[in-house]
This record gives sequence, C-alpha cells and structure tokens, in this order.
Amino acid sequence: MASTKGQVIKCKAAVAWEKGQPMTIEEIEVAPPKAREIRVKIIATGLCHTDVTGWKGVLIEGKFPCVLGHEASGVVESVGDGITSVKEGDHVLVSSMPQCHECFMCKSPNSNLCVKFLESLGANGTLADGTTRLSCKGKTIYHFISCSTFAQYAVLQDGFFTKIRKDAPMDKMCLLSCGVTTGYGGPVKVAKVTPGSTCAVFGLGAVGLGAVMGCKRQGAGRIFGIDINNDKKEVGKLFGVTDFVNPNEYQKPIDQVLMEKTQQVGCDYTFECIGNLGVIQSALNACRLGEGQCVVIGVPPSGSTIEVDPMQLLFSKVLTGCFFGGLEPSEVPALVDDYMNKKLMLDELITHTPPIEDITKAFDLLIQGKTLKTVLHF
Repeated sequence: MASTKGQVIKCKAAVAWEKGQPMTIEEIEVAPPKAREIRVKIIATGLCHTDVTGWKGVLIEGKFPCVLGHEASGVVESVGDGITSVKEGDHVLVSSMPQCHECFMCKSPNSNLCVKFLESLGANGTLADGTTRLSCKGKTIYHFISCSTFAQYAVLQDGFFTKIRKDAPMDKMCLLSCGVTTGYGGPVKVAKVTPGSTCAVFGLGAVGLGAVMGCKRQGAGRIFGIDINNDKKEVGKLFGVTDFVNPNEYQKPIDQVLMEKTQQVGCDYTFECIGNLGVIQSALNACRLGEGQCVVIGVPPSGSTIEVDPMQLLFSKVLTGCFFGGLEPSEVPALVDDYMNKKLMLDELITHTPPIEDITKAFDLLIQGKTLKTVLHF
C-alpha cells in the first residue's frame, strides 16, 4: 500500500454543520500533522454524553461546523517533527485529558489537570497554532476538544494520545479513552475507597459502572447503585452493585432513603456520575459526617451552581471532583493490562456497534437512555 505520509487524506466523517442539527456523513480532507502532532487512523470511537452536550452547546461552546468525538482507539499513520513517544503503526488511545509535563498543573503531584486540557475546552475549535487540520467542501472544519474522532483520521497534538499494547482489541479499548476510566478512577485514584466501606454510585451508565468496578476493586463492602431505570438493576449487579435503588420508587428524597438503609450513618463514599445539580446535592447529603467523601464525576451544565450548607463541611464531609478519574494518560496502559488479565470488564458494557452512517440514531438512543455504550465503526 502506498504511503500517505505528508499528504492530505480524504476520508469519511460525521460533520456537525450547526449546533444541535443532525450530522451528515461527508468526505473531508485531513491535513498532515505538523510539528509535535500525529495523524491517527481511527479504528473505533465510543459515543459519550460529552459529545452530546458539545453538539447541543450546553457544556462546551465549540465552533461549527465541526467533527465531534473524543473517545477512540486507532493506529498511528504518520508523525510530525518532535514526536518521540510513538511511531508509525503504534496503537494509541485518544486522550482528551492531555499531559504536557511542563505546566504548573502537570508538575503538581496532586492533580492530573493540564493547561493544554483547559485550552482544549475553549471555543476556538483549533489546535495549538490557531488553525485546523480539517476541511470539507472548501470550508474550514473545527476540532472538538482537540480530538474529533468521528472521522476515519484525526490529527492529535502531543499529549493527546497514549500508546497501548498491540494485542488489545481496539473496539474495546476505546472505552478506556474516556468513560470507563473516568468512573473507575473516582474510587481508586481520587477517593481511595477503603476495604469494607459503604459506597453509593449515582447513575449506572458507563461512567457509573466504571465507578462501581472501582469500588469493588478497592474492596468496598456495600455498593449502592442509584438509577431511575430498573433495567440497570441486573447489569449493576453484574458489575458489583450489592443494593440497587430506584429513587422513583420512594416517596422521600434519595439521600434520606440511603440514610435509612445505613442506619442513619450515611455512606462512606458517594459518586455522582450524571452531572445533575440535584443529584450532586443528594450525593453530598448521603455522605456520613466525619470524613465522608462525595466525588463529583459527572459534568454539570457550564456555569451552573449548587448551594452547600457549610455546616456539612465543618463536620468533616469532603466535597470534591475530578476529570478523567484523576488519572493521567500514562496510567491508562495499566488498565489495558487489567482488561487483558480479566480484571476489568468492558465487553459487557457495549450494547450497540453501528456504522458511522447511523450516528444520528446512535445519538437518539443515548439521549433516550436506551444504550449503555455505543461503539461506532467506519
């Protein structure tokens, strides 16, 4: 096969021309990578709620037209000058949580945030040099969180990818690019759940089930799974939920229900995996006094606020949060190893595997709560 290095590649992509409007499948042009960039052939890309909120413009005010998508696995097609961490043919996971290893955030031992990450959430839709690598029908196409994986090829800046082992199945690995890792890291890396403790996970989507697996991995004695969809009961138990609770089946607030189920003590750890302001409040209320921890993992609407009774904090409750489960991209290969050693469940999360042409239907299923995890293929 002839090399495409240094050439513009024409390929298939789902283009969002306007905010909230149906995407269309187009042939786009993907320019070669510049210095400290790579170009990746996308093998599989997961569909995440962050993509939906970006498409609607309620979380990230991106620029349109754009190619959405950020949770993906692929093969390095070519590398730009200055790239030493990967070479052509390497397998990588896309990382919307980058690490530059140079900014004050990266140098902190207590945070996985990076200035590049904060910049990627901006509304300019470009890469670091202020330009894009995508075009279609003579028009500039913008990037989404510097990733844009709803295309057969993506150009990624240094730090926005992680090399993984080649024997890992790419159609499963894309789940570790965002959702599952985000949930799993909450109990493991951020809260550091202790053996025998009582945990509550609010929302049993892919992120929430990742959190359940993290609680189980840490040796939690009791794991409440909170969801208004009773279909999540059996799947929750499969991943480690010991007590399923549907808030709609009670006449009182869910935090009061959890207090009663814990003999008015409360949970040692609670994890909010939805991004709902009321649920965040319930998760905090359900924590026990004296160092109970509430970890916000779900992403709430941009600019929203919650009210917190400071007495809860004075009585040693901890309210914190995390992006990407508090993990750095360099820690993800260990999760790949866990999957390969049957210590981490991914296959069971995938409920739909449509082609990219069915992306509109895939979005509808996710918005309606009728899919657990959708993996799109080209």
